[in-house]
Amino acid sequence: MWGHPGYGIEIKMARKIVVEYRVYDGPDALAHAAAEHFLEAVQQAVAQRGKARIAISGGSTPKRTFELLANPQEKFLAAMPWNKLELYWVDERTVPPTDKDSNYRMTREALLEKVPLKPEQVFRMEGELGPEEAAARYESLIRNNFRLEGAEVPRFDVVQLGMGDDGHTASLFPHTQAIHELGRIVVANHVPQKDTWRITLTWPVLIEASEVFFLIGGKDKADPLHRVLQGPYDPEALPSQLIRPKSGKLLLLLDKNAGAQLPAPGADGKGRLEIER
Repeated sequence: MWGHPGYGIEIKMARKIVVEYRVYDGPDALAHAAAEHFLEAVQQAVAQRGKARIAISGGSTPKRTFELLANPQEKFLAAMPWNKLELYWVDERTVPPTDKDSNYRMTREALLEKVPLKPEQVFRMEGELGPEEAAARYESLIRNNFRLEGAEVPRFDVVQLGMGDDGHTASLFPHTQAIHELGRIVVANHVPQKDTWRITLTWPVLIEASEVFFLIGGKDKADPLHRVLQGPYDPEALPSQLIRPKSGKLLLLLDKNAGAQLPAPGADGKGRLEIER
């Protein structure tokens, strides 16, 4: 993992991570590419392990993607092995599941009401509870579902992340306590800049996943994405820099606005960076 004095992160020899980024013309093309990638990653996990445990994030781009996955006019609804899926959330706001700001509500309306996922396959964060209780209950649920013992960390098959214009990912916001958490699976994170609490998976859990990808759109993401990938290492200010998967591979699906400050991709829309810190 990246090591840096003062972050409570174990310092190890620097090693390389290969970042592949794929750039698409606009939000519709990006959402379609994300739906394709979800399908491919889930099918691969099911073929290898018999099930796919995926953790998803909120946002407008994932919403478009989920709508495509549920659209009977598209191939995804029929092709997805829904009966082999377990669905989890990367983070949640501290609101009831009926609230307009709830990540769960967005997913329910865009996806869950339209696809053959049973309630026992869907594991939401309980944002209506106190944040510490909600985090503890979700960690307990994950420990039970993954049959974890002691300090074992769950390994999701697919983790889908977004990134904010402040460089945050999941609910790991700049200069917040959750950045420093190494031992927990799920934490309540106080976010003073938004005057709220969030519930979030921790970054040591996110980097264990077999497949980790970011889904990022919008011109307001271009500068922070450039700094996350090519700027100095400062995870206190840019928490997305913590996402360095153990697999050594990270995929970014971007629209052209978000990717505007990265090295120009090839004719196939794909670019590659090797990062060693």
